[in-house]
Amino acid sequence: MPEDWQNGGFGIYVHWPFCLSKCPYCDFNSHVRKNVSHTAWKAALLSELRHAAQLTPDRSVQSIFFGGGTPSLMAPDTVSAIIDEVAKLWHIGNNIEITLEANPTSVESGKFEDFNTAGVNRISMGIQALNDNDLRRLGRLHSTLEALQAFDIAKQYFDRVSFDLIYARQDQSLAAWQTELNRALDLTVDHLSLYQLTVESGTRFGQLYDIGKLKGLPDDDLAADMYQATNDICTRAGLNNYEVSNYARTGTESHHNMIYWRYGDYIGIGPGAHGRITVNGSKRATETPVLPEDWLQSVQANGFAFKCVETISKSAQAEEYLMMSLRLAEGTDIERYESLSGNALNPEKTKMLAKAGLLTHMNNRLIATPSGRMVLNAVLKELLV
Repeated sequence: MPEDWQNGGFGIYVHWPFCLSKCPYCDFNSHVRKNVSHTAWKAALLSELRHAAQLTPDRSVQSIFFGGGTPSLMAPDTVSAIIDEVAKLWHIGNNIEITLEANPTSVESGKFEDFNTAGVNRISMGIQALNDNDLRRLGRLHSTLEALQAFDIAKQYFDRVSFDLIYARQDQSLAAWQTELNRALDLTVDHLSLYQLTVESGTRFGQLYDIGKLKGLPDDDLAADMYQATNDICTRAGLNNYEVSNYARTGTESHHNMIYWRYGDYIGIGPGAHGRITVNGSKRATETPVLPEDWLQSVQANGFAFKCVETISKSAQAEEYLMMSLRLAEGTDIERYESLSGNALNPEKTKMLAKAGLLTHMNNRLIATPSGRMVLNAVLKELLV
């Protein structure tokens, strides 16, 4: 009998924690270090992969994702060695997607050919803005011109190039965002990740916000208008809003992120990487030490650093699946949710949310409407009470 994770697939996430600088909005596990031993890091990442394979044998890998941090700062031979090791340890699925996140600096874009040779077949570029003043505010090290040049270079070596933009930025008008998004779409992209600026605690922006010095943020109404405009513009351009913040032409959706949102299994290696793996029929949460030095020391001492920290109950799996899958345009498979939960969703709650225009039923799936996605946390709170 198939295990539940097979509904979502299986992927490998590799976290490279180093950046040239720390962006003021970023709450990811990223660190600035003057010196990095690429030889030591390659050996450690390969060692942790081998340990992970012992827990998840005989699987087919649909996706490898190099995230960060800034993984385009990795040595290409490290990337190549990891891809080769994955192929030795597991089966490689047909049409495997191998994504590497990159920033559009000249240092990183100059390595695109080598990453292609290493086996990467998809680049996800952190452009974030097509406006030099806002790029400076966001702490980015590239200009708009450098971003466009790097995008052109990436397109020479990769059939699939996605990039990220942040909107609802300081002092950004609706018209300015519409112009910027249309400019991005003119570049003939087939996938965009479009995020509203979120002020996270523990970041430089969070510190400024707490003392009242982060000025010019849009109010809720303007942010909602920007979200609606984003959907409208991307739809007209043929990019479907297949996930809350992700837009793609049919067939170019991110395989790796779909594994997350469809609640499959994924190995997470590298500092601060989380994972979800099914071992002997039990879904387990994994995590690793956050600080790069702690992670590396642990691998060098033990051969691996990640550990299973929790066995996730069926009811908790059902909740996680609901929270992830409602982000998708395809929504939640109600039968799968009920199989995990052992209980049906409260019909009165689903009817109430449907009447409010926040949810809809279609082919035994529960789907958040565009209005529902805008208040998804509130929808989930109602469903899970």
